[in-house]
Amino acid sequence: MYGTRPTRPVQQVPVSTRPVRWAAGPLPWLTAVALLFAAVQLAFVVPGSGLSWDETVYVSQVGGNAPAAYFSAPRARGISYLVAPVAALTTSTTAVRTYLALLSAAALFGALRIWRTVLPTPVLAGAGALFAALWPTLFYGPAAMPNLWCALGSLAATGWTVRTLRGASRPAETTGAASAVALVALMRPADGFWLALPLMFAAVLVPGRRRPGLGAALAGGLVVGCAPWTAEAYAHYGGLVARLHRAAEIQGGLGWNFAVDDHLRALAGRTLCRPCDIGWESPATAVWWVALPLLTTGGIVTARRAGRGPVALLATATGVSTAVPYLFLVEYAAPRFLLPAYALLAVPVAEYLTHLFARRRAGTVVPALLLAAHLGVQFSALSHVIRTSHATGARFAAVAGALNGMGVRAPCVVSGDDAVPIAYYAGCASRQTGGHDASITPEALRDLARHVPVAVLVTGGGAAPPVTRGSHVVPLPKGRAHLLPGPAVDRARGGPL
Repeated sequence: MYGTRPTRPVQQVPVSTRPVRWAAGPLPWLTAVALLFAAVQLAFVVPGSGLSWDETVYVSQVGGNAPAAYFSAPRARGISYLVAPVAALTTSTTAVRTYLALLSAAALFGALRIWRTVLPTPVLAGAGALFAALWPTLFYGPAAMPNLWCALGSLAATGWTVRTLRGASRPAETTGAASAVALVALMRPADGFWLALPLMFAAVLVPGRRRPGLGAALAGGLVVGCAPWTAEAYAHYGGLVARLHRAAEIQGGLGWNFAVDDHLRALAGRTLCRPCDIGWESPATAVWWVALPLLTTGGIVTARRAGRGPVALLATATGVSTAVPYLFLVEYAAPRFLLPAYALLAVPVAEYLTHLFARRRAGTVVPALLLAAHLGVQFSALSHVIRTSHATGARFAAVAGALNGMGVRAPCVVSGDDAVPIAYYAGCASRQTGGHDASITPEALRDLARHVPVAVLVTGGGAAPPVTRGSHVVPLPKGRAHLLPGPAVDRARGGPL
């Protein structure tokens, strides 16, 4: 113990920098984690699922079932590039989901494998399992959404950076770190910035471990990843500053917004909480989230005793950095936003939990029961999200089918409430006369209706917009369609086409 003089000399044994290996090494365990991750997705998430609103935007850019939807200022095209090999060949949602499920499992394996020279096998496999078992991870594994890929890219970038700071001198480490940052920035430029920031600081400021070349490579990766978004800003949005301003406007304005409580409530099974003025429906779903800072702190202490303190600190700092904008700068919440933070914080948490199970052989029953309860909560929330998602997709499909049945078939245009996903399901283009996706004037929409069927959707008993004057009204599930004068009205009335 510290402060106690030993009665006889004690041989000091240096802490090994090599991971403590299980009998077969880390690869079989990482393979098992990846296979289970893929299996749960394929068995529970993929079957019967449809594309969500955001997914229809991303998939429609590269093929799919309908013309490309309007691409608003905050979005980046990374996920569209990722799904292009399948979406360009088939309109099957199941094919896209299966492809992404298998690809995300392989990417999880690859990201974890980067850490194999840094972490012991139990910690590495435990971190992967903890992250893979979260309901947002499982739900977004087969989804055409960028957030999980930001998480896996963040895990890979931090792993490569740690290896470089620990003395690895091969170009592969530096190139890997820069490439992973570029991937994240390609998916979501802001996420790439908040990821690169702490990694660059560590590369140039940590005493005795400064790697200015690594810092430059990370900055270069960020620039390369943001290049398509920046080029598109000048081509279609009036410049970079104008696009940034519009992106912030669409997201409700970026500034001080305390959204921690919003994220707590969203964990009950809300894929988007905007505005997040709901009650706290299921506090049990957020118990693990409240415990996360304590578990992380315990993991840092445990890692420091094992000689891996800097590794846990960098993973924690980077995870916190990726969470900052979503907890304090954006006024709404979605569990997927924090996936990069969860992937990185899983490292120190796994340090603590593996230590707890290894050191308390007789007292692991309670921790094991708590862990089992945590997994039960995750799968319960996942089941709820899947049911809700299926119901939403079924409603979109029903409305799209009704539109097709009344003559609104490709080539066609859909506008109004929920127009973006319903247009995709119906095989139509979506055009809005106002809001975040405004892409056409009312006059141009009415003129377009003279040539192709145009339907303006109104949900519930909402008021119809002025553009619908003189339209033919048709009831729909939970709403109505206003068919603007032209081919759509002729078809609906059985008149000449």
